[in-house]
Amino acid sequence: MTNRVRKAVFPVAGLGTRLLPATKALAKEMLPVIDKPLIQYAVDEAVAAGIDHLVFVTGQTKKAIEDHFDRSAELEAMLEAQGKTDLLARIRAVLPPRVTCMYIRQPAPLGLGHAVLCAKPAIGDEPFAILLPDDLIDCDGPGCTEQMVRCFEDSGHSLVAVQSVARAETGRYGIVRLKSPDGRGGPIGEIVEKPSPDRAPSTLGVVGRYVMSPGIFEALENTAPGSGGEIQLTDAIAAFLGEETIGAFAFEGTRYDCGSREGLLAANVALGLKDPELRSVLQRLRDSS
Repeated sequence: MTNRVRKAVFPVAGLGTRLLPATKALAKEMLPVIDKPLIQYAVDEAVAAGIDHLVFVTGQTKKAIEDHFDRSAELEAMLEAQGKTDLLARIRAVLPPRVTCMYIRQPAPLGLGHAVLCAKPAIGDEPFAILLPDDLIDCDGPGCTEQMVRCFEDSGHSLVAVQSVARAETGRYGIVRLKSPDGRGGPIGEIVEKPSPDRAPSTLGVVGRYVMSPGIFEALENTAPGSGGEIQLTDAIAAFLGEETIGAFAFEGTRYDCGSREGLLAANVALGLKDPELRSVLQRLRDSS
């Protein structure tokens, strides 16, 4: 098996119920942060890491994602005729020419683990990244996926992104216990899906970035439905710990849970403050309040 990570899986079949009614007819991954949809931030992050094969595991109501990454000859012709060269360049840059996309339908909402398993025919016997677009991770330096890919290519060990969470919130995350109790990262000794605060082995929560070896597919195939009656990626990783060293990766960056109202608002404000034009608008709003 090569250590070169060329492929990424984007599980985008979820219904986005935390953001209803906005997501009743609109894919949650198409919700905007400033002027780009969430899925674009995730794709940009993967491409910056050197990944050039993108596998989207989709469901019903997700056609807008395919349309977003497709060419729009009519729109491009209109922008060109109107001399709007900056906008034309921006939409043509949505997907670099070297990057290819594949769309695989998840037939039923059977969990994140099942969604990843649906991508097996496209991944084959290669390591791959998994990016959950709900988690927008803003980095001043290399993106989270690039950080993890570099680490994987050096070590050959699968990696799970983690961050510290409040103990009261452990029931919302996969929680890891490190083999060594000191530090923010290192080999995982245990991983548990959504434990209650009194049962959580630590407060290191898994967030939506993974780099996995293809052996995870066999673990997924042998994983029974768990929390919520779904096939959980966390449960497969727990079983895979007996086969391979898996590291908890403490990334450099700020994560926004954009599957929630609070996280989506926070991401818009934080990224808006980084934009010189929008910063002045936000400052005026603050001063007038």
